[in-house]
Amino acid sequence: MPLVHFFETSFGRTTERRIIIVEVRSEGISGWGEVTCGENPFYNEEWTDSAWLIVRDFVAPRILGHRFETAADLAARVDHIRGHRMSRGGVEAAVWDLEARIQGLPLAKHIGGGAFAEIPCGVSIGIQDSVPQLLKKIETELQAGYQRIKMKIKPGWDVDVVREVRREFPKIRLMADANSAYTLAEADRLKCLDEFDLMMIEQPLAHDEIVDHAALQAQLSTPICLDECIRTAHHAEQAIRMRACGIINIKLGRVGGFHEAKRVHDVAQAHGIPVWCGGMLESGIGRTHNIALSTLPNFVLPGDVSASKRYWKRDVIRPEVEVTPQGTIRVPEAPGFGYEIDFDFLNQVTVRQESINAPSAI
Repeated sequence: MPLVHFFETSFGRTTERRIIIVEVRSEGISGWGEVTCGENPFYNEEWTDSAWLIVRDFVAPRILGHRFETAADLAARVDHIRGHRMSRGGVEAAVWDLEARIQGLPLAKHIGGGAFAEIPCGVSIGIQDSVPQLLKKIETELQAGYQRIKMKIKPGWDVDVVREVRREFPKIRLMADANSAYTLAEADRLKCLDEFDLMMIEQPLAHDEIVDHAALQAQLSTPICLDECIRTAHHAEQAIRMRACGIINIKLGRVGGFHEAKRVHDVAQAHGIPVWCGGMLESGIGRTHNIALSTLPNFVLPGDVSASKRYWKRDVIRPEVEVTPQGTIRVPEAPGFGYEIDFDFLNQVTVRQESINAPSAI
């Protein structure tokens, strides 16, 4: 699926997405999930082609034909697979959607959410070709009603650019996302961002550097938000205990699905750490799961869940996800994730398909 506009981070520029969609069937009903990894192993160790093999050769054989009491039991069944949480999470999300549909429940309520009838929305804006281009995109998103702007930064596109954004938009809720582009040796550079009244600086240091993030947070007045570092509730507990962050971004795929996402949410809530839902350039299927996740009560900050039209000329769900003029998304009340699959379009963009059938029930 080609993006409406390229999306650039410190990892590189993305112009189209190759996305794995998972369908699980039971009792004549289908549930749907999305494997949210990128095309390259830059955000984490996973990428589209590796995820295909992990789902086909390891996750599916482990769960097919097995009787689960609840969708929450699936996580333990595949927990022996080390890493590859996005591959596991895409399947797990589909099973949660399936169970919600079987029970006739909206997915948001089925996962224990439903705290909000509407969720607040922000946008993530990638690195642009010029500062004027960035300012224009920010203006467009603000006019669309979005409540928070996240701008990507990297060395050479950071302090001076943020200063220009703040000069143009002095009152907006603004945050910066570095995607692990810096080291602790560059702390003085990052401290310069304190003057801009940012909501947070997201993941400035390496994906596995909780200790260094704690050292950096002690030098900053701006809260650090951890993303890539937090793959489990235990990681969240460690980071909070070390005062490595003041905010946590929960991405459904990064933590391996709803079961672990809820555990991370609960740990953060117990320690008074707010969370929000990050995005991975998902299709509408992954986006609807993010909507459901964002209804858990500690998701008190605007996330990266935004309208389909920001990314796709046509999405694979109907109706497409829309944002109100007030910068919110209404949580659907239909069973499952609450939208219909646009099968005509999904079939048009499908380039590879494989069906794996269950053996006799175990």
